[in-house]
Amino acid sequence: MTRRTEWPGSDAEPAPDPGAGPDCGTGSGGGFGEGAGRRARSRSRSSGSPSSSRAEKGEPRDPVEQARNICLRLLTGTPRTRKQLADALRKREIPDEAAEEVLSRFEDVGLIDDSAFADAWVESRHHGRGLARRALVRELRTKGVDSAVIDEAIGQLDSEQEEETARELVARKLRSTRGLDRDRRLRRLAGMLARKGYGEGMALRVVRQALAEEGEDTEGLEEPF
Repeated sequence: MTRRTEWPGSDAEPAPDPGAGPDCGTGSGGGFGEGAGRRARSRSRSSGSPSSSRAEKGEPRDPVEQARNICLRLLTGTPRTRKQLADALRKREIPDEAAEEVLSRFEDVGLIDDSAFADAWVESRHHGRGLARRALVRELRTKGVDSAVIDEAIGQLDSEQEEETARELVARKLRSTRGLDRDRRLRRLAGMLARKGYGEGMALRVVRQALAEEGEDTEGLEEPF
């Protein structure tokens, strides 16, 4: 009669044969154990479709909803022009029809307002950076603001205010040019104003007056530089 060994949890299971091959017990050959578990989990993870993965991430499938979410994110804390948002939607491959629907809706409710954007831009860039009207026009054009809207916003600045800002810029820069000869001071100060969009005539007049107030001989500086 065959001798049987009692195993925990079993009434009368036969003792395992010590010479049994890898197919017995928890070996990998029988499809059980850690190897099989890893394979099963791998199959489970790979079985999800791309669409279900997007759904799990909460990404909308409707292009209008996608466009709406993109615009809201871009407008958070930073005003943008309609063209800037349209370019962003095009980069994200949002269909033109969906983009137009969302952009028009945002304009209707005031979330896009190129006129308010241009006014704020002129105020900030002139008083904060000292930019002249010519430089401000260039910047607003690159942002896609309509020419009529730009003209209205630039109208905030008159020539007197622009010249006063130029004088303030020169006064702040003047000290750093002391020790240089007159012509180098002229070129450095006038070049600074030119980079900020000031015209040649105004720049020469402002720099000449500032140098004269410091005792520089300004004879011959009436000619354009």
